[in-house]
Amino acid sequence: VATFLFLYITVLTVMGVNRAPSKCASVGIQGIAWAFGGMIFALVYCTAGISGGHINPAVTFGLFLARKLSLTRAVFYIIMQTLGAIAGAGVVKGFQKTQYELLGGGANVVSHGYTKGDGLGAEIVGTFVLVYTVFSATDAKRKARDSHVPILAPLPIGFAVFLVHLATIPITGTGINPARSLGAAIIYDKAHAWDDQWIFWVGPFIGAALAAFYHTVVIRA
Repeated sequence: VATFLFLYITVLTVMGVNRAPSKCASVGIQGIAWAFGGMIFALVYCTAGISGGHINPAVTFGLFLARKLSLTRAVFYIIMQTLGAIAGAGVVKGFQKTQYELLGGGANVVSHGYTKGDGLGAEIVGTFVLVYTVFSATDAKRKARDSHVPILAPLPIGFAVFLVHLATIPITGTGINPARSLGAAIIYDKAHAWDDQWIFWVGPFIGAALAAFYHTVVIRA
């Protein structure tokens, strides 16, 4: 449900910006970044007490590598995140099919002027920022040590998503979430959306693995 709502709001925001005659006539790149970051903040806040509020296969993968959840739970989380993303993009296309196809459907592609290596690097570093923030914001030892400082974990996580989008929207449209990228690609279903799809799985998973290694091995050493 969280990933469904995430795709619904964010894809509509992307389409609204693409539809505007100029960036100044819409919420622009900053608005797209706020939509992604704001929805993550809200949805992690809503679902953290139920599922941990992952909403992102890369986050689930990173936490699995850090042994914070089982393989079975990780697999089911990723399946449901992907199905939710497909449904979210599908609902948007369902009530404005023509506009959806004309405006790109929120699908992630590597922008003109950038190589596939550029896109992969942007996804790796962007996901590292996100997953490292997740580890830091939810660290039980930190909460115990800094109990005098109120820590609202969804806020830094959402803000990290916002900042990564500001940086990498011009490069890849910002994936850092394989379910979000796959859901939009399946519903949009154009050849160029599939050409770079591997980048939005390999990049985030590498970034998540590096963040898990850094947090659990380097810092904890």
